[in-house]
Amino acid sequence: MSKLLLLLSLVALAQCGVFRVPLWRGKSLRQTLEEKGLLETYLQKQQARLGAQDADSKGDREPMRNYMDNEYFGNISLGTPEQDFTVIFDTGSSNLWVPSIYCNSSACSNHQRFNPAASSTFEGTNRTLSITYGTGSMTGVLGYDTLTVYEITITRQIFGLSVTEPGDIFTYSPFDGILGLAYPSISASQATPVFDNMMAQNLVAENLFSVYLSRNGDGGSFILFGAIDSKYTSKGITWIPLSAQTYWQVSMESVTVSFLPIACLGGCQAILDTGTSRIVVPKESLPSIQFFLGATLTGQVSCNAVRFLPDVVFHIHGDHFPVSAQNYVIKQSDGSCILGFEGMDSDLWILGDVFLRRYYSIYDRANNRVGLAEVV
Repeated sequence: MSKLLLLLSLVALAQCGVFRVPLWRGKSLRQTLEEKGLLETYLQKQQARLGAQDADSKGDREPMRNYMDNEYFGNISLGTPEQDFTVIFDTGSSNLWVPSIYCNSSACSNHQRFNPAASSTFEGTNRTLSITYGTGSMTGVLGYDTLTVYEITITRQIFGLSVTEPGDIFTYSPFDGILGLAYPSISASQATPVFDNMMAQNLVAENLFSVYLSRNGDGGSFILFGAIDSKYTSKGITWIPLSAQTYWQVSMESVTVSFLPIACLGGCQAILDTGTSRIVVPKESLPSIQFFLGATLTGQVSCNAVRFLPDVVFHIHGDHFPVSAQNYVIKQSDGSCILGFEGMDSDLWILGDVFLRRYYSIYDRANNRVGLAEVV
């Protein structure tokens, strides 16, 4: 199954039978640092900072790791006894996979690897798995084992054990694997997704989950399985029916700036994707967005102009969802600023983390809808 772009993460916490966790992606910032020879130094500083975030945690909430405002990821364990992994909680894909001892790719050498021989509850299969993402790919084999996501324990969860992870994208990722949260219809090799097993095994209070993404590198991001946190819905929830039960896909009427339609003219389809860092648009729509926001063709904008830039408004299901320049302008490591929009050869819009940091998002499988609540 092809995912349109790579990214994501979340954090774990339990409250009265409902549970929290984290998400991923990564691209331009890492590439920029690598080109300048600064990647290793930056990663060391970030790891030290993440450790400080964990040390500051209190109570039941495990801090979500917000990595450069670019990746959100959290913890799971597989097997008996437990083998621990960090994963992106990705609403833009449906498969769970982690590196395994069968993998000799460079990406596996510096990540945790699952050893099936060390788990008394592992069940092997003769089925294979192959996933191509927009910025990476993996192949592997499928197996069953006990999965624990914070305090939720799922028996006989099918997952991928990677055999190859080509290229560099996973080599430099701060997480080990990906946990997909989209519908079974797009699951590679028809593997049952994790949340479907949570529902089938009656492990969640309600058949929904919700996501909060922090900004500016702050902690506090989470995924909450089985409930909605009322702290983040004080302005109310806007519910939007899905237009397809594949990705978390909705119909969008238009995109406007200062009341002027600038893209998605006549309507388009969009997905809410915690695994993509930017807002990804059809390639032909990108120049119009750049023009109306005063950016160059490479997406550069003046950092001093951010406070004067207009909102970009997404019109979805008869309602409007503004995203301010504070959300859609990204400050890079060299001090320059760029738009958080990318073009792609597809008609589908991807509302990634740039959009989702503005809205607490709720993914309701019971009613096949998504909810958006503006973050105060």
